[in-house]
Amino acid sequence: MSEVSRMMAKLGVAKALLRQGVASLGPNMEFESLVRAIGECKSKQEEDRIMSGEIATLKQRFAAPGLDRARGREYMVRAIYCEMLGHDVSWAHVKAMQLASEPNILTKKAAYLAMSQFLDHNSELVLLLVNTLLIDLRSDNFVAVCTALTVATKLISAELISAVLPLVLERLHHPKENVRKKAVMALLRFLQLDPLREGPLAGADVDRHLRTMLCDKDPSVMSASLSALHEAIKMDPAPYKNLIPSFTSILKQVTDHRLPKSYDYHRFPAPFIQIKLLKILALLGAGDRAASENMYTVIGATMRRANGSHAIGNALTYEIIRTVTAIFPNPALLSNAADAVAAFLKSTSHNLRYVGIDALAGIVKINPRYAQEHDAAVMNCLEDPDDTLKLKTLQLLHTMTKASSVESVVQRMLSLLRTSTDEHIRKDIVAKAVSLAERYAPSPSWFVSVVMQVLELGGDHVDAPLAHAMMRQLSQVDAAAQAEAASAFLPMLDRPKLPDMLLRVALWVLGEFPVAAVAAEGSSRGLSNGGGAALLSRIVAAAARRAAATAGHGSHAAAACALSACTKIVCAAAAAHGGGASLRASPGRRLGQDPAPLARCAVDPYPPGLMTATGWRWATATAQCQATAIRRGRETATARSRVTAMAVSGAMAVALSQATATPSGQATAKARSRAKAAARRRATATARSRATAMAWSRAT
Repeated sequence: MSEVSRMMAKLGVAKALLRQGVASLGPNMEFESLVRAIGECKSKQEEDRIMSGEIATLKQRFAAPGLDRARGREYMVRAIYCEMLGHDVSWAHVKAMQLASEPNILTKKAAYLAMSQFLDHNSELVLLLVNTLLIDLRSDNFVAVCTALTVATKLISAELISAVLPLVLERLHHPKENVRKKAVMALLRFLQLDPLREGPLAGADVDRHLRTMLCDKDPSVMSASLSALHEAIKMDPAPYKNLIPSFTSILKQVTDHRLPKSYDYHRFPAPFIQIKLLKILALLGAGDRAASENMYTVIGATMRRANGSHAIGNALTYEIIRTVTAIFPNPALLSNAADAVAAFLKSTSHNLRYVGIDALAGIVKINPRYAQEHDAAVMNCLEDPDDTLKLKTLQLLHTMTKASSVESVVQRMLSLLRTSTDEHIRKDIVAKAVSLAERYAPSPSWFVSVVMQVLELGGDHVDAPLAHAMMRQLSQVDAAAQAEAASAFLPMLDRPKLPDMLLRVALWVLGEFPVAAVAAEGSSRGLSNGGGAALLSRIVAAAARRAAATAGHGSHAAAACALSACTKIVCAAAAAHGGGASLRASPGRRLGQDPAPLARCAVDPYPPGLMTATGWRWATATAQCQATAIRRGRETATARSRVTAMAVSGAMAVALSQATATPSGQATAKARSRAKAAARRRATATARSRATAMAWSRAT
């Protein structure tokens, strides 16, 4: 009987344990069902409906009296999940702070995890959590201390550092290495919040504690101190120069496999610690020859041990190259770094080729001769389909190009400009090709050819400063190159569609070099014998086509350039006919003395409705000023020709402005013929009246 009783008692205990286990699994099963239901949702509305029901359930259960600890932490995890999906769970913040004060360590960790997810260091609720953190930092349970330190790095703001700093410094000497490591990480966070140490860290000897932790017997604590020291060294390397022997000694021990095997990664000894040490040495050795000389040996040994058998090996090699280029230059290390770059550039991986281009850019800044060995490999990177790699390669080419290689490099850039469709790459090519041509042009004619191709292939990406740089260089080339430029730009006026900046630069060139432009037409007539009038007609027609193509919108800048070019040509024709001083000799006329030529002729200075009247007055006034500068004493016939030329300029300005003001669809041949007829009648009347007035004035 007693045997049966004992068996029944055992069975009762088993049933109780089973019921308790099933009850403890309930929230877990509910959470799994919630995650599964969210994953199977077909729409955002369905997800919102499920989450609304879940939030309502959690609110009800959190408000229930006598909440079980196990269920409380499970509900907190579900609240975190709701927060992750973007739903408001602010109602759970206070409950999380209440659970954080529970003695049960699992409940405490779940509550702290929820607080770190719900809040940040700027939240006012963190003030209510400080007392709980201080209690846990004094706890004898090292798990509770680690949890409190982790939360402190997340939620403690600069204003609250002074409240927890003494306990954090005290925990640097805790017997458990995990506590010491997390205390160092808390100090790192405090350094980030107060980098100048003028706030709560003022007066705290943080450096002494970090130096002590650097010599800790546990590698994890030492590694954490490296991160904190790296943050401090970035602010001011000078106080830490005396730590260079310690850093080099640690790096040598790491590369010699002195650390436990658990720190190895794909047979590389503690590669992340090596990378952190190399970054620190790069900061300490920058521009300091004496400090760098103490690093050369260990950096060279680290480079010899690194290899590209795995991605982490490539990362280590790349960091070594960056360190070599950051410290005071050493020829042997630079040569080894250049050899390592060759392996990156020959790789088929886009990522490794990008790394090679970036590393080579750093080497070229120190000694450009190393770039000559990799010219072909760098050029091949321009053909890579990766747009990011192309941009990086263009940047490197712009840095490493010299006068001897400028022609081939610019030609490759222009070839890429023809085929590329990415707007950022095209804009970068245009800027760098013009910059290289301006800096290393072997001949004026070659520069003119490059400018022509850049404007034709990428005219939409040429901005006003870049166009001004082109025009400045064109104004400084010899007469033959100027004639070549005029000959190249003149046929473009007859094209039905041109980029806006190309048209504006072409009009400037034709107005700047009118004699060469007339000669380029192949006409036997000179500038003042009908050749100028033919050139004016082509300019007016080009501006009219631009106005018709854009429906009058955005064509005023080109119209202003055309008007300016017409005035220059008329004045040059008058000067040539009268034998007076030419337009090019006018004071302040040269482009080198004009800081922004496009500000005069390529920016719309007139409202659209005033283009006709204002353009007429501007063209006439400019021509009269130039005509007045012509030497006096000429015959009345010469004066008549100059006045007639001015009248033609005014007439062309009227025709141009009328064509510009014509909206799209109305700039037909009939409208243009009417404008030309009106211009001829007005030109004839104006010429007669002005000639008569001038003759009468001279006679008087």
